Amino acid sequence: MELNWLEDFLALAEHRNFSRAAEARNVTQPAFSRRIRSLENWVGTPLVLRSSQGVRLNAAGEVLRQGAAELTRDLHRLRRGALKAAGRETAALTIAATHALSFTFFPGWLRSFALLEELGTLNLVSDTMAACERILLAGDADFLLCHTRSDMPSDLAPDAFASVAVGNDVLVPVSAPDATGAARWSLPGTSTAPIRLLAYSKASGLGRILDATWRSNVEAMWLDPVLTSPLAATLQTMALQGQGLAWLPRTMVAEDLIAGRLVNAGDEDSAIALEIRLFRPLRQPSRAAMAFWRAVSKQAAL
Repeated sequence: MELNWLEDFLALAEHRNFSRAAEARNVTQPAFSRRIRSLENWVGTPLVLRSSQGVRLNAAGEVLRQGAAELTRDLHRLRRGALKAAGRETAALTIAATHALSFTFFPGWLRSFALLEELGTLNLVSDTMAACERILLAGDADFLLCHTRSDMPSDLAPDAFASVAVGNDVLVPVSAPDATGAARWSLPGTSTAPIRLLAYSKASGLGRILDATWRSNVEAMWLDPVLTSPLAATLQTMALQGQGLAWLPRTMVAEDLIAGRLVNAGDEDSAIALEIRLFRPLRQPSRAAMAFWRAVSKQAAL
């Protein structure tokens, strides 16, 4: 049995689609499918149910999924321990950050730390929220930087991960303007004329936040999803082209709003307040990771 098989299986359990899971794992779909079949052969039973609507885990798959994440995390931890014992552990820090923060918040935030030059090499891994969670859980990153809310579901259990708020943001509904300067697509829409929605896919943390907010919001909105993407940047581009309405972080669209390329498409109640948080595992960190965490915590307390 290969570790790659378990990591492939966890990606499939997350995406519920062979092509998307294969893309997330950076392998071709045929190769990905072969590895899933190899895992099923090793276990001795099918693990997923395939249909035209997608893929879901069967009872055996659910049992395997519950232990597979912990097992892969432990194996990666063992590998790091062996490298440390051999004197080959890297001193570099790795931060996994969601795409939306990698290009907007992260550079300026990082410049605010005077001790940065003392920490050595810093690796930034930019990906979707789901992928960043997987990277942190596997032990392949020291930190995770992401948007969050207290009501957003997460795989980062508080008994295994600590976090600190390092900034604030707001999700705002925006649209390209029409000829009069008003929003081409504005909330709430109607049953006969729903709003064209540029939506986030399930791998997006911002999508999770919207879903959690909408579940607790009884106000009717008439939305017609015409595009889904895990990337806020993709939705921003489509919104600029007038293709629909998107909820985007204000840190990302501030310049577009000032220039009038995008306009607010809702009232104050349709905006969603966010925190920007840095997460780390509670396990014993490296010396460099602990120094960085202390500096972040000190700055956050100011």
